[in-house]
Amino acid sequence: MNGKVYLVGAGPGDPELLTVKALRLLRTADVVLHDDLVTPEVLKLISPSAEIQNVGKRCGSKTIRQEEINFLMVTRAAAGLHVVRLKSGDPLIFARAGEEIEALRRADTEYEIVPGITSALGAAAAAGIPLTHRQASSTLVLTAGHRASGNDEGDWSRFAGSESTLVVYMPGSNYVETSNRLKAAGFAEETPCAIISRATTPEQRIHRTTISDLHQSPRLASPTLVVVGEVVRFADPSLVEELVLPELQQRLGAALA
Repeated sequence: MNGKVYLVGAGPGDPELLTVKALRLLRTADVVLHDDLVTPEVLKLISPSAEIQNVGKRCGSKTIRQEEINFLMVTRAAAGLHVVRLKSGDPLIFARAGEEIEALRRADTEYEIVPGITSALGAAAAAGIPLTHRQASSTLVLTAGHRASGNDEGDWSRFAGSESTLVVYMPGSNYVETSNRLKAAGFAEETPCAIISRATTPEQRIHRTTISDLHQSPRLASPTLVVVGEVVRFADPSLVEELVLPELQQRLGAALA
């Protein structure tokens, strides 16, 4: 009996945002190879009889090479098992699905892609930010803050000055670099932006600022993404933090003392 590999999107974090198909596959899988960013609440939905392995890569730390992940998928499927390759967000957006699809095709392994809610959509919904707006943004751009070594950074200048929304995945905790890249690309310093941390989970935090002040933003827990554009002005004010930074408060208190 031939096995099969399913590249499944786990969504941004909230298990209730899984698709019905993703949930069914988690409950019936023989093997689940999951990314590090898949939340514990989602992992609890996996069948207790399944073989579960964390094959994630995070913050430049690699516990397993991509070639090893490809090998695990191919060999487990060749043994007649149903394998779920579980990825945070959507498997086709910044999730190395392209490399894994190529490996599965080379091995003539049957596979299926099950989409999930990508982090940009989950984070925007959680913050009440419309990613497009008839008066503010007609273009949505998903980009990565960091690319694979040896690749040039993406050119953001084509989006500056246009009615566009830029969502930066994996911005890292050094917002100075992101701020400098946006300024160098020609974005106005007063352009609003929002840092969204651990979207759709109980630990979610949202900080709204501008490009000029982005470098002073608090370092929120990863995973984070940054939404840039006029649409950020529509964020739900009850969910957004626009407070003085704790370190600035401390300095002010010391100065007054």
